Amino acid sequence: MKSYRRIGILVCSLSLSCPVLSRAQTDSAGTKPVDLTSRVEELQRELDDVRAQLAALKEAPAHAAASSPSAASALASSSSSSTSIASLLGPTSLSGFVDMYYGYNANQPVSRSNSFRSFDALSNQFALNLIELVVDKAPEATNSRTGYHIAVGYGQAINAVNGSDPGGLGFDQYLKEAYFSYLAPVGKGLQVDFGKFVTPAGAEVIETKDNFNYSRGLLFSYAIPYYHFGMRAKYAFNDKYSLTGYVTNGWNNVVENNTGKTYGMSLGWNPTKKLNIAENYMAGPEQASNSNWRQLWDTVVTYSATSKLTLMANTDYGRGDRIAGVINPVFWTGVAGYVKYAPTDKYAFATRYEYYNDHDGFTTGTPQHFNGITGTFQRTVASHILTRLEFRRDTSNQPTFVKGNNLPVKAQNTATAGLVFMFDSREAK
Repeated sequence: MKSYRRIGILVCSLSLSCPVLSRAQTDSAGTKPVDLTSRVEELQRELDDVRAQLAALKEAPAHAAASSPSAASALASSSSSSTSIASLLGPTSLSGFVDMYYGYNANQPVSRSNSFRSFDALSNQFALNLIELVVDKAPEATNSRTGYHIAVGYGQAINAVNGSDPGGLGFDQYLKEAYFSYLAPVGKGLQVDFGKFVTPAGAEVIETKDNFNYSRGLLFSYAIPYYHFGMRAKYAFNDKYSLTGYVTNGWNNVVENNTGKTYGMSLGWNPTKKLNIAENYMAGPEQASNSNWRQLWDTVVTYSATSKLTLMANTDYGRGDRIAGVINPVFWTGVAGYVKYAPTDKYAFATRYEYYNDHDGFTTGTPQHFNGITGTFQRTVASHILTRLEFRRDTSNQPTFVKGNNLPVKAQNTATAGLVFMFDSREAK
């Protein structure tokens, strides 16, 4: 305050002195010019001194804050937050989830298991669906053209996925995906992947969090494969069209069971921002004999009617394998429809209807057709915890469900409460 007061006095002094100086230069009867010049120089020195003091006062708080313990702590905290997991991993991301549930079956089977279910097979008990950890680096045209994707898991889901491999639950028992990528400089970029990757077919995926419902439908469980081992190449012509080609060992096998190969093609079409159409076709020998080719046609249509309402449809048709007692090649068909309404970011309601016809009993063990209806309520907690409450009813024209002490019945009602905890290093960026 003293310094600011001195500045005011100096300003007033200078304002009074300047007119006197002006008059001294023009009036020989006034004060002597030498005295006025000395006075001005003295005032100038005092003004420079005050400016120096003000500069020192401005710098003092910053030095004091930096030297205090609280300031040092704040600086350390800032440095620590900038060194996040995302910055340490660089272009590589680390993500995963833990998926658990409690299932109830109204039929009360003594085996405590649900019939015709993929991952939520256990009933009337708490169960672990899947723990998954994913390490991913996408190839880039401007930085590094190589990439990789590795996903490992533990739980009922990964056992179901790898259980049909002719090699058994061996070296890849806990491996969901593992492939390396290269973005070739062809046009806008041709991405080539080699290794184990999930199938392009179907409206649903292995991860619960990425589906509308908690349980997987009958088409996911019986109409399509889980994964493939081999090569694929994808080229996106523009934001509306993309084409992917596949050459793999077959369906659900790292270790091949014959000398043939399965070939496939996927066409992605986005005619508008709201509509997405995916068409998949696969063909190749899957039985020990290379003469019988299995073919699969799979179509998924997704329509985002509004920001809150999403509609989806899935159809499957498979044929070609031969089994004892059936003259013609076996075939199976299925159709499913989905509706999801999310009024807010925290809440969502989803329904699924599906019809599946295993005409020759090749996929389910009995010639039969199913009808299934599922209703799911979802609530997201703190953006990292996904909870779902689900009721599902499945019926068959044959008594293939189990009630009580192995009594065959035609229907099965289940209720499931699921909990998924998710994390992703990219959220820290």
